[in-house]
Amino acid sequence: MKSSILFVEPPRNFWFVMGEYLPPPSSLLILAAYVEQECPGVDIDIVDCQADQLDWQGLQKYIESTHPSIVLTSGFTTNTYTCARTCEIAKTVSEDIVTIVGGIHFSFTPDESLQSFPEIDYIVRGEGELTVVDLIKTLENKGKITAVQGISYRKNDKIIHNPARPLIENLDTLPYPAYHLVEENLKRYHFTMMAGRNTRYMILEGARGCEHQCSFCTQWNHWGSRWRTKSAKRIADEIEFLNETYGGVFLWLADDHMKLSARGKQLYEELKQKRCKDDIMLFFQTRTDDIAHHQDLIGKLREVGTYWIMCGVENDSEETLKEYKKGTKTSDAYTAMNTLRQNDIFAHAMFVIGARRDTHESIERLRQFSVDLAPDVAIYTTLTPFPGTVYYENAKKNGWIEDTNYANYDMAHAIMSTESLTRSEVQEELWRCYRAFYGSVTKGIAGVLSKNILKRTMYRHMAGQFVLEKLRRLI
Repeated sequence: MKSSILFVEPPRNFWFVMGEYLPPPSSLLILAAYVEQECPGVDIDIVDCQADQLDWQGLQKYIESTHPSIVLTSGFTTNTYTCARTCEIAKTVSEDIVTIVGGIHFSFTPDESLQSFPEIDYIVRGEGELTVVDLIKTLENKGKITAVQGISYRKNDKIIHNPARPLIENLDTLPYPAYHLVEENLKRYHFTMMAGRNTRYMILEGARGCEHQCSFCTQWNHWGSRWRTKSAKRIADEIEFLNETYGGVFLWLADDHMKLSARGKQLYEELKQKRCKDDIMLFFQTRTDDIAHHQDLIGKLREVGTYWIMCGVENDSEETLKEYKKGTKTSDAYTAMNTLRQNDIFAHAMFVIGARRDTHESIERLRQFSVDLAPDVAIYTTLTPFPGTVYYENAKKNGWIEDTNYANYDMAHAIMSTESLTRSEVQEELWRCYRAFYGSVTKGIAGVLSKNILKRTMYRHMAGQFVLEKLRRLI
């Protein structure tokens, strides 16, 4: 029987801290492209409930009208329940629909998820492409599910975990994301705070994983504590393809670690040959020490369209950085921010509060540190014990987790107390961080009137979205 698979980006709330934005469902587009390549006989459809403005009732009607044999969805911890509800709706339409979920959260919680959500048939653990194709073919041919590596499922009320699947060694073999499946929605995708409402926003992937092992991060663990990259030529070609084929301008290279030492120069050499370098606004994230050790590459990357770089500064305390297993120094942060400013690149710094030893005084020092660093934008988050992190295991063992509602695991809700601060006090300190950085009238006016178009856009949008007020309501 011919299969038809429906990839679903379910209705969900986006992270209000970043203002109004609507990202393309990049994980599903990457996965759908590979299924399309390897399973030419399978009907493939993607429904993006945000772009299509579908609520849960609208999603149910869509599933009823398209009659898929398989429904697949994916999400982070904060979207756990929306993924489960998607599967529940599919089963409401027809018990015969096979439901599949993937992503980092479900990869680390297969037992818990299969016990809590009977509507889920299969969990794809880890890297999805090969596993999903194998599972589709096995279901089509009524083969042995026990032979499909990388999945978890139920059999006779018992939860089964098949052996893990080896990672793909050559990421260049993966096709470009299947943006043609959501082409009618491309005009709706935007990241208003970063690039304005009418700048076409697209996401691409250049690498997977990270060799560093930060205690609060899920990514390195999910990808086997390895860093695998596409070639610089492949990345540049994909950037060119998204720009020339679909008009993509604000392009997020969504790698967890840019690793300038390994490919910064090569990416510059490839992009400088492309006409699109004058039309794109490239955004990527990297470590502060990566910038500090390769300052010469920042100016070169600015020449080929890099406008925005995000750094995980995290904290001003060397002791806390060691607790986070960050491997960076406070001096790296100053060097990184100065280097970005000198090269007219929008500097985006991330900070984390809520470490076990955090006090009112230590968070006040962090606030002052962040103001002194003077990034163009500062995003503060609460330390969140995501399943799959070292911090989660420690927090669970020691009973530190006070909020088990995954919908609140958005890094804007305080999940844990510290040794001296209650959870509500941590929540209030988060608001004070934003107020300290953005609350100055003088600074706000300067931001709104800035000559830097990105800074001007960001400050105007932050003001219009009442981000400070929304954070205050969480207290």
